[in-house]
Amino acid sequence: MRVSLVLGEVWNGLRRNMSVVISVILVTFVSLTFVGTAILMQLQVQQMKTYWYDRAQVAIYLCTKYDQSATCSGADASEEQVAAVKQALESDTLKPYIADSFYVDHEQAYTEFKKQFKGNPIVDITKPDQLNQTYWVKLKDPSRSAIIQETFSGIPGVQSVSDQRSLLDRIFLILGVASYTAIAIAGLMLIAAMLLISTTIRLSAFSRRREIGIMRLVGASNRFIQTPFVLEGVISAVVGAVLAGIASVAIVKFFVEGFLVTNVPFTSYITVQQSLVVPPILLALGVVLSAIAAKIAITRYLRV
Repeated sequence: MRVSLVLGEVWNGLRRNMSVVISVILVTFVSLTFVGTAILMQLQVQQMKTYWYDRAQVAIYLCTKYDQSATCSGADASEEQVAAVKQALESDTLKPYIADSFYVDHEQAYTEFKKQFKGNPIVDITKPDQLNQTYWVKLKDPSRSAIIQETFSGIPGVQSVSDQRSLLDRIFLILGVASYTAIAIAGLMLIAAMLLISTTIRLSAFSRRREIGIMRLVGASNRFIQTPFVLEGVISAVVGAVLAGIASVAIVKFFVEGFLVTNVPFTSYITVQQSLVVPPILLALGVVLSAIAAKIAITRYLRV
């Protein structure tokens, strides 16, 4: 197979259908950018899970005089009940599971409350004794939080036991749904890109039907005839994939590191180095899908 002849045919095909080629590049760029964004979101979710699950704590909320549950009955947790919780946390049964624990009384809880809701009118109507005294427990293995919940749930003086992991799971579920939605949209866009590539190849083949007829008469193989058309689709998709890869890295560089890290510094974010895994994936995906679409299109055309 003469490489120069094949490349010449590829260039002619791209030049004759430049407007359609640009459309393929744009659709491929948009669809693969959605794919890249979905991959980045999954990486970010995993990063946040690692960061927050290691810091997740179990809160043992003690009764206040405003609680009417079975374990409280409108009475503040007594000193004996508070001491009983502390003793249980320091017991030989629970000690192997606990990395650290600390106690927050009404005043300390109110001080933290005022910091969190500074400027909010709710601070003016809230009293310290309305806020729960709390034992915060950090576990060596956060997945073993059920041990703390089973130990302290339902005992006198304890209003409730809350595992922060359950709250984090809801947040990560929402983020996961968002990333899967992006994948679904990207899938539809990729189908559109494949259809557009297929249409482009057929138009290119139709515009060169005389050349194809001559090639058949002189005994050119189907592989020789098909190769330029397949390369046209692949080249168009590769350009779109490269642009999508650059856009994915740029999102992390300018939006994540340039904005979120500075203005929302409450968690850990993915880095540009981590995002560099995305462009090769997008490039491979673009090449494979475009090659399949182009191959199917030109094969069907030649059979007609």
